[in-house]
Amino acid sequence: MMRLNLVLLLAVLASALYLVSVQYESRRLFSELDRAHTEALRLNTEWERLRVEKRAQATPARVERLAREQLQMRLASPAITTYVAYTPQATVLAEPQTVRAATEVGKATR
Repeated sequence: MMRLNLVLLLAVLASALYLVSVQYESRRLFSELDRAHTEALRLNTEWERLRVEKRAQATPARVERLAREQLQMRLASPAITTYVAYTPQATVLAEPQTVRAATEVGKATR
């Protein structure tokens, strides 16, 4: 009888220790899950902020301003436009039909 009581006592102690370790692991995992949810919310907020910032950076007015200031670009006007005249002699390798069609287009635009 004494042996049976000792075996049962050891079984109760082992199950109690196992229960404590399972509860500890459960709390640790819950805490980790909570941290993961918090991190997901933070990342989602940052992603939304970056999307808004990207839209703000791509506005046509900003692109035009940067082109003017940093790239020294300006709007095309007749005063600064250089017109190039078409000459059929420049297309030596072209077939006669292509040269004729290009000449007709050149005459129509003059």
